[in-house]
Amino acid sequence: MIVSIKDSVKLFGISIMTCCAVTVCNLFLNYYIDLKSIADLIDNQYAQAFYDAQIMTAKVVCAVSGGCLAATTVVMLFFYIKHYIDSHSRQIGILKALGYSDFKIAKGFSVFGLSVLVGCLIGYLLSFLLMPQFYELQNEDGYLPELSVHQHWILFVLLVVAPTLLFALIAVCYSLLKLNQPCVNLLKGIVKSKGKNRNSKDKKNFVAEMRSSVLRSRKTLVFFIAFSSFCFSAMIQMSSSMDELASEMMGLMILIIGIVLAFTTLYIAVTTVIRSNQKNIAMMRVFGYDSSDCKHSVLDGYRPAAYIGFVIGSVYQYLLLKIMVDIVFAGIEGVPNYEFDFPIFFITLGIFIVVYEGIMFAYGRSMKQIPLKQIMSE
Repeated sequence: MIVSIKDSVKLFGISIMTCCAVTVCNLFLNYYIDLKSIADLIDNQYAQAFYDAQIMTAKVVCAVSGGCLAATTVVMLFFYIKHYIDSHSRQIGILKALGYSDFKIAKGFSVFGLSVLVGCLIGYLLSFLLMPQFYELQNEDGYLPELSVHQHWILFVLLVVAPTLLFALIAVCYSLLKLNQPCVNLLKGIVKSKGKNRNSKDKKNFVAEMRSSVLRSRKTLVFFIAFSSFCFSAMIQMSSSMDELASEMMGLMILIIGIVLAFTTLYIAVTTVIRSNQKNIAMMRVFGYDSSDCKHSVLDGYRPAAYIGFVIGSVYQYLLLKIMVDIVFAGIEGVPNYEFDFPIFFITLGIFIVVYEGIMFAYGRSMKQIPLKQIMSE
């Protein structure tokens, strides 16, 4: 079995992640390189302080946003590969039984690099659409000489070509690691697990035990749920401060990226949880459990991760903006003092509770639509 291009299309989450990362990084790196070209034209201390702050901002934003999104993309790629191998274990086992080597099977996973290419390319092109206005807003006070947008091909190589090749290589190496197991295990659909066996002496009811089992079997999805909440919390609160600290364009860009990342990762996590537990949900319905019991056993266990992610996102955005204001822009006049905005925090928390619980309720209701005959006949 060779992984097809059609399979790589399903990795839209990776394309969205890389698109957001490259859009932000190319904006600031391109600005950084163009800014470096006018360093000799700066002739006063105020302009020099502003120039140094802009240089530092570009470095910090690229390191923080690019690094965070790149790490999350790697985790998402690992998740997709593991999920693909687990769901196609019997077919892969047959190929290994027929004499196909692990490497011959694993190299097909390099096609997953196409999802990275699509996301990086879209992000690269999108950044140039935003760049003229971005340059203008960065120097709207006129501290620096006029700056024109230039294209730097080295950034195309570093932000589009290199990530595509790197993630294709990572996909092959990780799939080799996951394929390194006996052919019989793959044929039987056995998934390795480090969890301890639990016996019937545990004083938990079935729904609670089911919830614990779902969490243990899908640990990566706990990260996705927490990351989704982190993005929602950090980006919305951060965007509300951009009117005073930066510009409306920056605030809108942060808001859009945050919402897109939050809903993308949440969609991937929840749909994967439900699809991987369709048989369990069907069995629960056969034994008389209603949709609220199914939701409680399959989805509610992720609620603590969601709210922990929200809190971490709130702390993260405060510390990041505090560092930017008090350290990076310390020598610039007119930069307002920044303190934690409690009204915005509680407004964002209220919106998050309504949105998250509403989505979980809707998915819980959708469990009624899982066809029992089709699931039970598999």
